[in-house]
Amino acid sequence: MIFLDEAVIHVRAGRGGNGCVAFRREKYVPRGGPSGGDGGHGGDVILVGDEGLNTLYHLRFRSIYPAERGRHGEGSNRTGRSGSDLEIKVPPGTQICDAEDSTPLGEILGHGERRVVAEGGRGGRGNARFATSTNRAPDRADPGREGVERRLRLELKLLADVGVVGLPNAGKSTLISVISAARPRIADYPFTTLVPQLGVVADGPTDEPFVVADLPGLIEGAAQGAGLGHRFLRHVERCRVLLHLVDLAAETDSAEEDLSTIEREMEAFDPGLLERPRWIVGTKLDAAREDRRRNLRAAARQRDLKYMEISSVSHAGVRALVSGLRQFLKEVADR
Repeated sequence: MIFLDEAVIHVRAGRGGNGCVAFRREKYVPRGGPSGGDGGHGGDVILVGDEGLNTLYHLRFRSIYPAERGRHGEGSNRTGRSGSDLEIKVPPGTQICDAEDSTPLGEILGHGERRVVAEGGRGGRGNARFATSTNRAPDRADPGREGVERRLRLELKLLADVGVVGLPNAGKSTLISVISAARPRIADYPFTTLVPQLGVVADGPTDEPFVVADLPGLIEGAAQGAGLGHRFLRHVERCRVLLHLVDLAAETDSAEEDLSTIEREMEAFDPGLLERPRWIVGTKLDAAREDRRRNLRAAARQRDLKYMEISSVSHAGVRALVSGLRQFLKEVADR
């Protein structure tokens, strides 16, 4: 599936139906009086969270989403039928804002959560509403009101417990494939992961599962658009902990420099990302260089960050990493 985490849609709520001007005319009923019914209300446009979706791709095929208009009122005091609401399904984690002035309108965070983004117009009053003791035959009725119409910008921020970042080929996709049922693309060249990947980690029936997000590799200059840029970093803003993976077997001399490269790009995107809980994880332990291990360990100690080493190939340290993450997430949830 093509990954799409931004979409602009045009929503149009239904217009209310017009009120009716009518008079009761029946045999043997003199001066029956006004009997015009009210118009029905226009339908709302509602965004609904659907956990079966993890992209906004399905919204690219339509540009306008109109709700049904209300029916006009009729004689004999019959109210027009209200228009049906239009429900648009979006994945949890979708933020909503006005496309014209970027005003935030809310967000959808859970499955089944509903938010009205365009209210339908009220139906007009029929002439029966205007009858008084001094005006027993009113000949006026209200027109239905227009429904709200606006352009919306939707931005998806994946809901994951753990966000995995690092340079290309740091072992992010391999780790995800080992600890979850996700099967991201894995190869020995950079940028094999082109879109975020989600994996659910669930070791046993008694263990609380958690979601891990694999973000496409950043490179130096991502803030200026190099490589894939850092547009996918928005998906780690809701993560409760970040795993910063560094290749212990890379050719470069300084593991700390690899670490600093990603930190600079994260800071350029949002300085607050560096203040979030973050673990430094050295990968490819089975082929690690001792000088890089010492260098990275010292860098983690200097930053006062938790440090672990793993090998996704031999599974060394992987179980300890998963157990540590599960315990950390439990402690965060209990606070």
